[in-house]
Amino acid sequence: MRFKGLDLNLLVALDALMTERNLTAAARKINLSQPAMSAAVARLRSYFHDALFTMKGRELVPTPRAEGLTAPIREALLHIQLSIISRDAFDPAQSSRRFRVILSDFMTIVFFRRIIDRIAREAPAVRFELLPFSDEPDELLRRGEVDFLVMPELFMSSVHPKATLFEEMLVCVGCRTNKQLSRQLTVDRYNSMGHVAAKFGRSPRPNIEEWFLLEHGLKRRIEVAVQGFSLIPPVVLDTVRIGTMPLRLAKHFEKLMPLRIVEPPLPLPSFTEAIQWPASHNTDPASIWMRRILLQEASSMVSSRETPQSRRRC
Repeated sequence: MRFKGLDLNLLVALDALMTERNLTAAARKINLSQPAMSAAVARLRSYFHDALFTMKGRELVPTPRAEGLTAPIREALLHIQLSIISRDAFDPAQSSRRFRVILSDFMTIVFFRRIIDRIAREAPAVRFELLPFSDEPDELLRRGEVDFLVMPELFMSSVHPKATLFEEMLVCVGCRTNKQLSRQLTVDRYNSMGHVAAKFGRSPRPNIEEWFLLEHGLKRRIEVAVQGFSLIPPVVLDTVRIGTMPLRLAKHFEKLMPLRIVEPPLPLPSFTEAIQWPASHNTDPASIWMRRILLQEASSMVSSRETPQSRRRC
């Protein structure tokens, strides 16, 4: 189909090329042969009077003109998908929708397992792809490449809609045989001990515990950096190292291994875990359904736990 001389199918090809930055991968994504994709690139270049891409090894490097086209094309395709193609009533029991969710290992273990179990009962064909933190989550939301972002609310942008899930607090953990944790942890001892710390993505931006510790003037001596909070407990076992991590996750591992949970030397503020979704998905029936489930399960999880005062007794 042509619109003012432009074959609209070429916009789908350009969107795939900008996403994959590789001719073969882009062709595979939209079920085209490589020669057909090469022909599409030639037609795009002719229509826009621009090279659109240069080659750097096997990677396609977009020109400024191509970069400028990326956002409006992605938004147009999402609008067509959500407003025209997907306007049929959403039936969870019959749907095979795949939800792509960015979240931490902490939230996967203590929260999202509940979602997976519930969906298996109510919508057995619905699938999930759980993704690690990206250095550009806002961009993935803008392009509609992920359905939900689950993370501390203070790190979320104001561009996309969001909703709060529950509050969490940070604690310190170490091996039960670590004698330095047998008494109240002081600031000096905290600073002098070796730490195991979780790092997310390649960005130098501090994660949640680093953010609060820096705010309180605490600087750790990090001896081991791991890829998520869930790796802290196994690494501190049989050592004199400690780690700082969310309480719910610490209590989960306390049942599985000889951990000691203690309060940080300074009372760190609690933080709010939240969900965020693309603004373009705001009226998508499947997204609305999933948001309702996420909020219901968060409320159920909070109401079934002890009070915040009792949770502070580590």
